[in-house]
Amino acid sequence: MMQEIVEGKWLAAFRRVLALNGVKDGTQVMIVAESQSRPVLMQLASLACFDLGAVYSTVLLPTPPQTAPVPVKSTGACNAIQQMRPVIEALKCVEVIVDVTVEGLIHAEEWPEIEDSGTRLLTICNEHPEILERTEPTKDLEAKVNLGIQMLDAASEMRVTSAAGTDLTVDLRNAPCGGTPGFTTKQGGVAHWPGGLCLAFPGENTVNGRIVMNVGDMNLTFKSYLRDPIVFDIENDFVTDIIGDNLDADMFRAYLEAWEDPVAYGISHVGFGVNPGARWESLALYDKRDVQAVEPRAWAGNFLWSTGSNQYANRFTLGHFDLPMRACTVSLDGVDVVINGRLQGDLA
Repeated sequence: MMQEIVEGKWLAAFRRVLALNGVKDGTQVMIVAESQSRPVLMQLASLACFDLGAVYSTVLLPTPPQTAPVPVKSTGACNAIQQMRPVIEALKCVEVIVDVTVEGLIHAEEWPEIEDSGTRLLTICNEHPEILERTEPTKDLEAKVNLGIQMLDAASEMRVTSAAGTDLTVDLRNAPCGGTPGFTTKQGGVAHWPGGLCLAFPGENTVNGRIVMNVGDMNLTFKSYLRDPIVFDIENDFVTDIIGDNLDADMFRAYLEAWEDPVAYGISHVGFGVNPGARWESLALYDKRDVQAVEPRAWAGNFLWSTGSNQYANRFTLGHFDLPMRACTVSLDGVDVVINGRLQGDLA
C-alpha cells in the first residue's frame, strides 16, 4: 500500500498545476472537499495555494448518505453540496474552485449556476498523488487537446471501427465538444487533472451501430480490464442488446438493470485520448482504493464511450459507465484521426 503523505515533489507539482490554472498572488480560491475526500489532496492544495500567495479557504462538506441501489463510482457528479445556498453563493464569489471531492463537481447539479458566475473549476481527481505526478498537465498537451476539439467541432460524422467487429456511427452535427489539458484560465472554464481527453456529447437519435469490447478493454466503473469480449448493439443512442456469455457481460447487465432506469442505457459521450503521459496498463499496478481511474480515460489513442447522463440530449441518471477501448480506428468525416489505437498527424 502506498503512503498518502505530503511529499515535496507532489507539492511542487500542485504548485505548477495551480499556477497553470492562473492561481497567483491575490487570487481568490476556494478548496471544496467532503468528509470522504483524500486528506492528502486537501493538504497539498492548501499548501500550494499558500505558497502561490492565493487568498484561499476550504469548504468541507459531509459526504451524504448513499441512496442508489448499487455503488456509484467515477461519475464526475458529486452530490455533497445538496443545493445549500450558502455554499453555492460562496463558490460564485471566488475566481477559482479547487475541487477535491470524491466524484468531482464537473457534472454536479449545482455547477451550471456556479459556472454562469464566471468562476472557473479545477477538479483534482480522486487519485493517489503518484498518479497525479505522472500525469501532470503541460503546455504541450494543450495544443493537442485544442486540435482534437477543433476536429470534433468541425466534423459532421464520427465512425469507429475495429478488427474485433466494432462499427459505430455518430452524427456530430450540433454536438457540443470539449476537453481539457488539465488547466484553464477562462471565465467559467473547467479543467480536470489528469487531463487529455477530447470528447463530444451527441444529440438525440444520433448514435447507431455495434461496439465490440475486446479482452483488455476497460470498464472504469468497475476499475477492471475485460477478460472476455462483450458485444453491444446500439440504436438511436441506446444500448438495445448486451451479448456475451461470460462474467464481464453478466456484471455489465446486472449493474445497468439495477437502476431500473432506461436512461442508464443511453450514450453519454464519445471521444479519444491524447495524453502521452497516461498509460493503458497503469490500472494493473495500483490497488483499487488508489485510483479514480481517470488516467485510462485519456491515454493517447484510445476510443472512449460512456453510458448514462447526457444533458445535451436531455437525459439524466446516476447510472454511468466509462469504457475506453484499444485498437480502434476513429474517423471524422472520412479522415482517420486514430488508426488501430494510434493517433495520427499533429495529434500524434
